[in-house]
Amino acid sequence: MKIVVFGTGGVGGYFGARLAQSGCDVTFVARGRHYAAIKAHGLRIESPLGNFALEAPRIVEDISTVQQADLVVVAVKLWDTDEAARSLAPLVSRGAAVVSFQNGVQKDETLGKHLPRESIIGGVCYIASVISSPGVITHSGTMQKLVFGEYDGSRSARVQAFHAACEKAGITAEIADDIERLIWEKYVFLVGLSGATATIRRPIGAIRTHARTRAFLFDVMHEVVAVGRAKGVRLPADFAGNRLAFCDTLPEGMTSSMHHDLENGNRLELPWLSGGVASMGEALNVPTPRNRTIADILELSADGRVSG
Repeated sequence: MKIVVFGTGGVGGYFGARLAQSGCDVTFVARGRHYAAIKAHGLRIESPLGNFALEAPRIVEDISTVQQADLVVVAVKLWDTDEAARSLAPLVSRGAAVVSFQNGVQKDETLGKHLPRESIIGGVCYIASVISSPGVITHSGTMQKLVFGEYDGSRSARVQAFHAACEKAGITAEIADDIERLIWEKYVFLVGLSGATATIRRPIGAIRTHARTRAFLFDVMHEVVAVGRAKGVRLPADFAGNRLAFCDTLPEGMTSSMHHDLENGNRLELPWLSGGVASMGEALNVPTPRNRTIADILELSADGRVSG
């Protein structure tokens, strides 16, 4: 497969590098200092699964310079999704499929405003990784999993081909029969992890071992489940308990990308995470007091600087 990784951050950089290292045809799209560092010195991955470097990866600043692709992996920040989708239209018109491993549950709806619905594959990822410095992706822990699938549940040739590429690269990967439900399952965990770590400003280990912060984490996730069920997603009523047990299996030092962004003064994906839950809950008349509080607490830092 000809794969384009659109957004070479913690997610796109890590998984794209694994695919490229295994021999896949991968083109990276990056910008700014990160692009310049990769262009000059290559892309370095630091991981408990093994450090490695791509000395001269194929990388561009503008996706319009890419003429052909079988699959585009979208891994830009959520606020860039509209612009990214518009720029992908020429590649999609020439046959490219698109799979987003971004955060949230509204990403594919946004892509679908600009791209044919049949071009979009649903996807979720599980990894803790960040750009630790320009040209360097640091992976925490050993979890590195991609789950993807067609929205109609079919096992198409394109999802099977991508699954084979992931397996060759040593990436844990699954083809999903009900990708919408799995996207929401990830969202429950993601909103809990991001909201709790960013507001409490501690990693998951400390949060899950204290009774009150553990209860807070559970309540945040329970609200997401309630909103999803109100939207018709097939989530079990007790799914927040399932995700809390999953949090107990994580490395104690694990945190979230939103916590990382907060500490580094970067823009936050808050409107699509706890803020998104609060907005959807309000529209559906589902109470979301914990997520509304998280959104309110972090609002002054949401654009990457302290306002006021």
